[in-house]
Amino acid sequence: MSVEMPLWRAISYFRVMALAYALFRYFNAYLDYLHPVSGWIYLGALTLWTLASTRAFAGPLRCTWYVLAADLAFAVTGVVMSGIIDTPARIHGGALTLPTIWAAGTVLGFAGKGGWKPAALAGTVIGAANIVGHGGVSPDNLHNIVLLMVAGCAIGYVVELARASEAALTRALQVEAATRERERLSRDIHDGVLQVLALVQRREGDLGELGRLAGEQERALRTLMTGGPLPRQAGADQDLRTLLTPYADDRITVSAPGTPVLLAGPVAGELAAAVGAAVDNVHRHAGERARAWILIEDEPEAVTVSIRDDGPGYPAGRLGEAEKAGRLGVSQSIRGRLLDLGGTAELYSVPGEGVEVELRVPRREK
Repeated sequence: MSVEMPLWRAISYFRVMALAYALFRYFNAYLDYLHPVSGWIYLGALTLWTLASTRAFAGPLRCTWYVLAADLAFAVTGVVMSGIIDTPARIHGGALTLPTIWAAGTVLGFAGKGGWKPAALAGTVIGAANIVGHGGVSPDNLHNIVLLMVAGCAIGYVVELARASEAALTRALQVEAATRERERLSRDIHDGVLQVLALVQRREGDLGELGRLAGEQERALRTLMTGGPLPRQAGADQDLRTLLTPYADDRITVSAPGTPVLLAGPVAGELAAAVGAAVDNVHRHAGERARAWILIEDEPEAVTVSIRDDGPGYPAGRLGEAEKAGRLGVSQSIRGRLLDLGGTAELYSVPGEGVEVELRVPRREK
């Protein structure tokens, strides 16, 4: 309801200012009425009601249909009383009713609550009260009724559009969140399947380890198919160095600061997974003799991890062709992860000069 709140605040302020205007008008002319005391009694009751209902008119949830019905009753009563306590000469001369423009606040309340149709109904009731109880069918009455109906219906239509737009935005955000979650699941499954395939290809490890990894991927696939959430890592801070150091071997060198590089658990895990995807690409595409270097840079505003190899590199356009062919190692496992973290992933390559991947994650202010 956030889109509607400024409108409801405006209606609440309008009712108070309209009440002040009605009191001012009556104070300047009450001696001309046949029964001025009756007018003061009505305006006193209207003042109490307006102040008592100000909080209700501050939002659509508190402004119930019962409140609006009572508000409409006050408006109609004031219009009808105006035709009783005023003189016929003043009425035919175009004298204002007791509530004056305060009655427009009632129509606006109906518009905010239910749209243009309830606003048209409230405007019709007040207009009928003007015709029956205050002057009949006259140019002034018709003019005021038309203005009331136009304002109420226009505001009601705007409220309906605002609600529809807010509902559409909510649905779009839900679809986007679901899509991003499924992309995350796809990345995890992609990396896990590659891990299983690499283990089978190397023929290393025991059958128990292979079975465990295969079971994890089977559960992840079922989660993806059913749309359920995959368990995330804990939110405690983790030292990125401990997650990246295991990638070091006789071909890969890991360089890190001497002090812990702390990131939130989920952020560190996703960044480490992106680095792992880049390392997998080195193993699969850079050649058996290629070497790689992982550099961790801990900066005040961000953490940057660079993965550089001395392999053959790749020609321009190769990544686009791989993505079209359904190979998502770079687009999802690397770039997709960094995008979800609010960071960037840049890849540089010149044929014959290797590949450099730069992953940068901004630090979140606590």
